[in-house]
Amino acid sequence: MANRRTARSGVGGGGGGGGFGFTVRLLASAITVAICFFFTLSFFFTLQPHSARLQTNFGFSTGSYGIGSTRRSVLALKSDPLKPRLDQIRKQAEDHRSLVMAYASYARKLKLENSKLVRVFADLSQNYSDLINKPMYRALFETDSLSIDESVLRQFEKEVKERIKVTRQVISEAKESFDNLLKIQKLKDTIFAVNEQLTKAKKQGAFSSLIAAKSIPKSLHCLAMRLMEERIAHPEKYTDEGKPTPPEFEDPKLYHYAIFSDNVLAASVVVNSATKNAKEPGKHVFHVVTDKMNLGAMQVVFKLKDYNGAHIEVKAVEDYKFLNSSYVPVLKQLESANLQKFYFENTLENATKDTTNMKFRNPKYLSILNHLRFYLPEMYPMLHRVLFLDDDIVVQKDLTGLWKIDMDGKVNGAVETCFGSFHRYAQYMNFSHPLIKQKFNPKACAWAYGMNFFDLDAWRREKCTEEYHYWQNLVSFDRPLFGCCLVYAIR
Repeated sequence: MANRRTARSGVGGGGGGGGFGFTVRLLASAITVAICFFFTLSFFFTLQPHSARLQTNFGFSTGSYGIGSTRRSVLALKSDPLKPRLDQIRKQAEDHRSLVMAYASYARKLKLENSKLVRVFADLSQNYSDLINKPMYRALFETDSLSIDESVLRQFEKEVKERIKVTRQVISEAKESFDNLLKIQKLKDTIFAVNEQLTKAKKQGAFSSLIAAKSIPKSLHCLAMRLMEERIAHPEKYTDEGKPTPPEFEDPKLYHYAIFSDNVLAASVVVNSATKNAKEPGKHVFHVVTDKMNLGAMQVVFKLKDYNGAHIEVKAVEDYKFLNSSYVPVLKQLESANLQKFYFENTLENATKDTTNMKFRNPKYLSILNHLRFYLPEMYPMLHRVLFLDDDIVVQKDLTGLWKIDMDGKVNGAVETCFGSFHRYAQYMNFSHPLIKQKFNPKACAWAYGMNFFDLDAWRREKCTEEYHYWQNLVSFDRPLFGCCLVYAIR
């Protein structure tokens, strides 16, 4: 009995042990199946990049096995890894296209419109546009992001990189040229600005010099009025009316001077300096001609002083009756409205726009006094030679030696003052006129007009006054000319 209980107990114990082993094996099998399932899923999830090759090489589609939905991972369903790459490539293309356009625009500013470099930049910019607009590549940006063709993307990237390489090479070669052109352009701008400043400074300097040259001390501002006051107060002391003309005024053996001026002080300085330096002042005769307004003041100033015994004749232009507009062409020209405007423009800019010839814009040239030298033979018919002196002359030595010069039949003896472009014919004549251009050389040397020694006999023989009238009637000058007939006669 005891054996039977033992045997039963053994059987019972054996059954419990067998159940526990079965449970362990079942658990192990479940774990194994789970691991296999996990690796199987992982295998299919990593199969997507090669799905196209599987379909091509083996002739079946993963979709037939129900795994079409597993071509992308769960995170890849909303964003394609190729999309950022595509966007980056396109951005590089657009950036380099903008860079090329900027360089082309800059090249045009440097006035290189016709250069090869501008055309190269324009072609590069167009190439980028053409590349992006190719139908094959345009599809990359227009279709669904899940269907980007990687082979097309690689081809697009290759072409973009080739163009970027060319662009950078061209820009690198162009930079040195641009730098040099920029320096040249800056240098030109600087030179232009400096020239503008220099021109402006010259104009201002010439204008200031002109004002300074015409200025007189304040104490002498009313000199002419004070002299006229003296003339009115004592008319008997200064009038020459009723008195016979002194024979010295027409004696050709004496030394005769002609001074035409409306400046009382300046005329007196010329006469005083000439007589003070003359060895025999009593043999010198000064013919002073002024306008009617200053006649009284001139008579007083030359009567108040003896001038070392020199003879002084003071007359007004109006005393020479033949000087009228019917005989003197320049008198008609002086009445011209355009000529009046030329001399009386009152703005600083207009007054100084012609720096070289600014002094000729002085309204004093509207006075007939400035043209009387062309009528010397008729004004002094008894004389053979006359020394003409401007009113800005200061004589520093005896001038009688001039009357001993052999003029060799020439009309005018003067000092040449040509250096550079100073006192050339081009300054005084209108060479746009074909006749002037034909007869004269613009580079020919003129002379100083302040002191001219005239042979009046040669003047009459050459008919210089008639020649002067011919040119004044024929040629339209920018301003009155003083020496054209003399130039023609001397030549």
